[in-house]
Parts: sequence; structure tokens; C-alpha cells
Amino acid sequence: MAGHGSITLDWADGEYTFRLPLKQLEELEQRFDRSIFVITDRMATRTATSSEIREVLRLGLIGGGAKPADALPLVRKYVDERPLDENRDTAHVICLAALARVHGDGVSAGENVAELSGSTSPPSMEPQS
Repeated sequence: MAGHGSITLDWADGEYTFRLPLKQLEELEQRFDRSIFVITDRMATRTATSSEIREVLRLGLIGGGAKPADALPLVRKYVDERPLDENRDTAHVICLAALARVHGDGVSAGENVAELSGSTSPPSMEPQS
């Protein structure tokens, strides 16, 4: 699924598209009573709760096109029964993609995550070497 803020990743048992459009972002923020900016920062600083990691993945799958009934068993199997830190980086990248508001075909797993950080620095005018 191409779309606003989508990212396709190799995760769990295959390749999945994750996306946190406004509907899922609002659900996530309401559930934890904190903004996506705070949740993203908590992922980066390893202060996110297991519930935050889990919900970013579940809602990201749903926003990426998965049926809720299909997303939940995946999360139960590959988040609830795995080491928590395995999924924190994935959840962080999903949040960064949502914040970057990517257009077009989304972000592939091979792209530099730093490009999603929302830097306000102007692009370099130096020739590429």
C-alpha cells in the first residue's frame, strides 16, 4: 500500500506495510494520553512501555492495510512472545515515518532512517563525492 507516511519492512514472518494515518495516530495518542512526538521520543530513548511498542505495531499494521483481525494475532505472536527490544526499533521507524509524512510510494526498509528524522537543516550545496 502506497501512502502518506507508509513504510514497508521485513518484519515477523514476511514483508508488511505499516502506516499511522490520522485515525490510528489519534487512537494511539488517546490510548496513552501523550502525543506521537512524545511516543516517538520514548522509542528512541528506550523509555517506551511494552504497550506503546505493541500498539504502534498493531495500529501501524491496520493503517498499512491489514484487517484488525489479522493484525492482532501477528502482534500476539511476534511482539508479546518475543524480546521487547526486538520490536522497539521497528516501532520507532513506524513513528518516524508517520512524522515525516512521506508521500508517494512510501519508505522502503533500505532508506536511511536519519532521512525520516525531520531535520530542518538546509540541504548541502557541496558537490557529492
